Amino acid sequence: MKKPTRHYRTIVLSDVHLGTPNCKVREVNHFLKHTRCRCLILNGDIIDGWQLRRSGRWTRGHTKFVRQVLKKLEKKDSEVIYLRGNHDDILARFLPLSFGRFRIVEDYIHLTARGERYLVLHGDVFDSVVKNFVFLAHLGDFGYRLLLTINRFYNRFRALLGKEYYSLSAAIKARVKKAVSHISNYEEQIVALAEKQDCVGVLCGHIHTAADKRMGSIHYLNSGDWVESMTAVVEHHDGRFELIRFEDFRKEFPLDPEDLNEAADFDAASEETSPAIAPVHAAFRPAARTSRA
Repeated sequence: MKKPTRHYRTIVLSDVHLGTPNCKVREVNHFLKHTRCRCLILNGDIIDGWQLRRSGRWTRGHTKFVRQVLKKLEKKDSEVIYLRGNHDDILARFLPLSFGRFRIVEDYIHLTARGERYLVLHGDVFDSVVKNFVFLAHLGDFGYRLLLTINRFYNRFRALLGKEYYSLSAAIKARVKKAVSHISNYEEQIVALAEKQDCVGVLCGHIHTAADKRMGSIHYLNSGDWVESMTAVVEHHDGRFELIRFEDFRKEFPLDPEDLNEAADFDAASEETSPAIAPVHAAFRPAARTSRA
């Protein structure tokens, strides 16, 4: 039986962070399985090289994600655009790089169905800490991962009480004045660049804060992440953009039993040596630990 799907012109994902325990790989795989598109844009930090170089593991769910991406190329008129982020910065030495209809780039101008120009970039170049203080960036990443770990156990407890998911980090970002100011400055700088490049909009990621709004004359879109918010930006065939939340998506496309049973849990990780993912292993996993299920 053919699985129901949604069809889009373009899908934009960012900040999946494959290789980390907090990556919602089961959910993003389910989203990809039930969507079709002409252009898939992977807007940075899809693979978390920082984590994989330290202690990350590559699970079967992560391999499934790679295969889902490659499957998007089966249609003759399809393409995949992969933009470098700061957590997959090892790719910078190879840019730009093309494998037929699979391209790895630093930034990209996307032409919509209406012929409008949208600047696409991960956005880490506008993060002063990432750009100028690499040690602090790694320290901040450690703190964020610790908060996510606490958040994971906290929400397991809430689930036992029948309560809904609650994001501690999102709540902290919304309340801490410096975090709010940082996001605001980031958005203003990236919008200014879009204006300079004669674009009507911008598609970015990096700050794990999904958004779809007007900032002056620029349409600002941030695809969020698949660590907490589980969001994506899609372009419809008439050129309209929409911010999709997995929480709403799963109401129409509930998780399948095979997804629920998928061995994608970080603690049950296993390494695979499929030719499709061999380059990933070679590039990102020189010191990564693995275990077999």
